[in-house]
Amino acid sequence: MASDVEVIVDPDTYTRGVPHESLARLRARDVVRTEDAVHVFRHADVRAVLKNPGLFSSWRGGTQIRDPATPEDLAYVRRMMLNTDPPDHTRLRGLLTKAFTPRAVANLEARIERWAQDLVAPLAGAGVHDFTKAMADLPLLTLAEVFGVPHQDRALMFDWSNRVIGYQDDDYAHSNSDTTGMTDMALKALELRPDPQPDPRSRGGMPDLLAYAHALGELKRREPGDDVMSNLMRHDVAVEEFETLFWLFSVAGNETLRNGIPGGMIALMSHPDQYELLRRDPALLPNAVEEVLRWWTPVMHFRRTATRDTELSGVPVRAGDRVVVWFSSANRDERVFTDPHRFAVRRRDVDHLSFGHGPHFCLGAHLARVQLRAFFGAVLRLPGVLAPAGEPQRLRSNFQNGVKRLPVGHQLGSSSVKTWSD
Repeated sequence: MASDVEVIVDPDTYTRGVPHESLARLRARDVVRTEDAVHVFRHADVRAVLKNPGLFSSWRGGTQIRDPATPEDLAYVRRMMLNTDPPDHTRLRGLLTKAFTPRAVANLEARIERWAQDLVAPLAGAGVHDFTKAMADLPLLTLAEVFGVPHQDRALMFDWSNRVIGYQDDDYAHSNSDTTGMTDMALKALELRPDPQPDPRSRGGMPDLLAYAHALGELKRREPGDDVMSNLMRHDVAVEEFETLFWLFSVAGNETLRNGIPGGMIALMSHPDQYELLRRDPALLPNAVEEVLRWWTPVMHFRRTATRDTELSGVPVRAGDRVVVWFSSANRDERVFTDPHRFAVRRRDVDHLSFGHGPHFCLGAHLARVQLRAFFGAVLRLPGVLAPAGEPQRLRSNFQNGVKRLPVGHQLGSSSVKTWSD
């Protein structure tokens, strides 16, 4: 029989749902050492690891639970902002913060509201709809605006995030969208797409993405616009740094929303009383979004590497140890959240860690919240409710709490049948 740690690291587990029973037993033990890692489950200890990059480094071994395959791959992932420590991380984050000007963000928010309304409207039609397909364009359109990517090229970001996040799932690992109407810049980049797909975290894993980023960075330097990435290039960011920032945003900025929005819909349909409460009082929506992020937890873990000997809650941690923090556990910690497995749109203890904590707190958190509020605001304005029309199909991944397909139907009146949960 598999141990609880074996259960939570097995990507096959998540095709059936997040193993909250295993996580609860591990959380009761607090910090658990195995042969190859130290796993951290309680909210307080996860925060302690994330806020101390001097002791728990993102750069030493990267931030994924598995080590890069070669020293060359490690050197490559270390260039990404996600895998840097201060002072390099501080410098890059400062540049991006300057690039997200109030004007750029305000322009995005107005467009996001319109896009969400347009994407949700067809869900009121007859028949069965795939909710994940209906909402997938919202983060793509948002990212295209952030980068100044031509909208006809936005499906590239869909494929890139599939290949990176879904490397454990055959449905995603070989994602390939229709290229009709894409720019010459995109078509030239796609000529470099590898087949078969190597490890996407290697330098040779995503050559089409890097080629596109390089071409886009040069274009923004020559012909800047009002988008965030044009603002970034005005700060003389090297094209090589732009490539890795583009890699990170194309994947992280897309996938968290692509999973968080369907996860929120699952939460509402699984808790029809909360769905009705939110319909009657839409002013609860901002709080409900925070509860969605806590209850669903789109990114389930991250990894750090200990820089010196220390301890966590009395458990020895040696220099060089992989330290894995489990957000999917911390966000259900009984010491922090009352009745943590219950989805409650009026919850006040919503100090979740879904956007991380400390220096690496998600730079796109504000835009993510804007998109969640816009999409669910549009759902709440439908004349009826969305109801389950089949079982959700989950992503085979121990990293992203993903939903590949979510069949829904529209019905007038109230949702009154509780079906599946998380």
